[in-house]
Amino acid sequence: MSRTSLPGDQQAAGAARRFLRAALAEWAGSGLPEAAGLEERLVDDGTLLVSELVTNAVVHAGTAVDVVCRLDTRESPPGVVVEVSDRHPARMLREDGAGGRDGPDVPDDRREGGRGLHLVAALSDAWGISYHRDRKTVWCRFDLPPGGGEPPLPAPRGEPPAELLAPVAPPRPAGPCAEQDRVDRGALSFLAEASDLLAGQLDEDNVASLAAQLLVPRIADWCAVWVYPAGAAPRLSSVWHVEERRIDRLRAVLEAAPPAADPRPGARQARWPALPDDAGCDPASGGALAVPLIVAGRCHGTLLLGRAAPPGAAGRHGLPDAMTGLVEDFARRVAQAMGAARQYARQAMISTVLQRGLLPPAVGRIPGIDHAVVYEPLAGDWVGGDFYDLFPAGDGRWCFALGDVCGNGPEAASLAGVARPVLRLLAREGYGVCDVLDRLNKALADEAAAALIGGTAAWEGGQARFLSLLYGEVTPYAPEPGAHCTLASAGHPLPLLLGRDGRVREAAGPQLLLGISETSRYVSESFDLSPGDTLLCVTDGVTERRRGRRQFDDDEGLATVLGGCTGLDAAGTAERVRHAVHAYDSAPPADDLAVLVLQAR
Repeated sequence: MSRTSLPGDQQAAGAARRFLRAALAEWAGSGLPEAAGLEERLVDDGTLLVSELVTNAVVHAGTAVDVVCRLDTRESPPGVVVEVSDRHPARMLREDGAGGRDGPDVPDDRREGGRGLHLVAALSDAWGISYHRDRKTVWCRFDLPPGGGEPPLPAPRGEPPAELLAPVAPPRPAGPCAEQDRVDRGALSFLAEASDLLAGQLDEDNVASLAAQLLVPRIADWCAVWVYPAGAAPRLSSVWHVEERRIDRLRAVLEAAPPAADPRPGARQARWPALPDDAGCDPASGGALAVPLIVAGRCHGTLLLGRAAPPGAAGRHGLPDAMTGLVEDFARRVAQAMGAARQYARQAMISTVLQRGLLPPAVGRIPGIDHAVVYEPLAGDWVGGDFYDLFPAGDGRWCFALGDVCGNGPEAASLAGVARPVLRLLAREGYGVCDVLDRLNKALADEAAAALIGGTAAWEGGQARFLSLLYGEVTPYAPEPGAHCTLASAGHPLPLLLGRDGRVREAAGPQLLLGISETSRYVSESFDLSPGDTLLCVTDGVTERRRGRRQFDDDEGLATVLGGCTGLDAAGTAERVRHAVHAYDSAPPADDLAVLVLQAR
C-alpha cells in the first residue's frame, strides 16, 4: 500500500497524479503476481480519476488531502483501490438528480460535486463514499485480470451488527455476554458517529443523502429516503445501493409507489422492490423495512432499507432483531436532523424576506453621478443592522444614506427597517440634511425614553437602539458636469473624498449618535464634487475590521486604500475597498459591511 498527504492547494492534483503513476510503476516492476494485470488503460483511468477527486476535495472541502493506493486481493478478481480523503466530513454529498441541493435542472458540471462522481461511475468497476467523524473518503476500484498468487479472501457477509459497525473493536472473551457486549458497543459507536455527522447538516436533502450513505453498506444493501414537504406530494430525496450501477433502476421502481405518511412510530416490514436483473438480491434471503421519520408527532418522511441476510438470521421483519432496533434508533436521529433542517430553512426564508425589505429599490441613472454599492450582512446572521439608501427627493436633489444600528440581527434590523422610510418621508417633504437628522434623533430618543418609563427598557436582546448615520444630498449641475453635495455624519465613520489629484481628505466632522440625546443639534457641510472626484462612505464593518489587536483603519488604512483607487470608476473603487477588507485577515468579517461610492462625471 502507498500513501501520501497533500496540501489543499492548486498543486495537489498534479502531485496526486505523479504519486499514483509512481506507485503503479513500482508494483509493475516488483514482480508481484497480483500486479501482472496492470495495463496502460488502468494507469490512464486511475490518473484521471485521482486528479478529479483531489481537485473536488480541494475546491469543496478546502482541507489537506490524503491519497491511498493499494492492491486488493480480498475480492475476485484482484484489483487496485484508490482512496481520496479530505478533513471535512459534511461536504460534497452525492446529488441524485432529484431534489438535491442544486436541484434536478442544474447542469451536471455546475453542481457542487462537479463531474468527479460521474467519471468515477463511468470508469471504475466499483466505487463508494465512506464517512467518519474527522474525514470523508471517496474510493474507486479497478479490477485486474487474475495473475496468480494466493486465492482472494471471501468478502464477509451476514455478520452481526458489531462486526459491521465496529470491526476494530478489541477482542473480548468468548461467550454470550461478551458477544452481546460487542454488539452493543458497535451499535453505540455507529449511532454516535451518525449523530455527529447529521448534526452538521442544515438542508433536508443533505440529511437524506447522508443517512442513506451511512446505512449502505454497513447496515443495508440499499436505502431510500422519502420526504413529505408541507402541502406537497411526497418526494424521493435520496437513493443509495451497495452496487452503484443499480441506483437509477432502484429509484425508478421506488418512485412508482411512494409510501404514505404514517404517524405511528416504529419499523414495519416493506415490500422488496423488484429490479431487473436482481441476481443476488432475493428478498427471501433478507428483508426490507419502512421506518417513519417522526418528530413531535409529525411525519417528515420515510426511511426505506433492505438487507439480504443468511438463512436463520431473520427476525421479526426479515432482519436480525438487534439490527431492527438499531435502525429505529438511527431513524429517530435522522428525523430530528430533518426537523432541524426544515426549521432552519423556514428561518432562512424569513431572513431573506426581511433582508430584501431593508434593500432599497433599484436606483436609476443619476445625472452627472456614477454610484456603486457593496452590501454584505454578517455571514450566518439572519438579518443585518447596516442599511443604505439612494433616492430622488424632488427639485433635482438626490439623497443618500448609510446607517448602522448598534448591534446586529433581528433587533438591529427592526430599527433599520423603520429608519429608512422615515428618512425618505422627511427628505421628500423638503427638509434639509440637518433638519432630517434632528427630527430622526428626537424620534429615536423619545422612543427610548418611553420604553424606559414603560418598564421595557431601551435595550432589546442586550442591544441599545442607537443609530449611526451618514446622510446627505447631491444636486447635479446638469447639463454642466459636477454636483453640489451637502452631508452630515452622526456617530458614523467619516466620509472620505478622493480628488482627481489623488489626495484624500475627510468630508465631514464627527457628531453624536442618533437616539442618545433629544437636545442634540446637527450641522452639515457642503462642497462641490468636481468631475473625477470620488466620495466614499462606509460602515464600521469596514473601518473596525480586526486582525489581532489592530483594525483596518488604524494608521489611516482606509484612506490609503482609497488613495490607490485614483483613475478607477465607482464600481472599481467599491470592489477595491471590499477586497481590501476581506484580505485584511484570513478570518471572515465579524460585522455587517456596507460601502457606498459616488463619483462625479
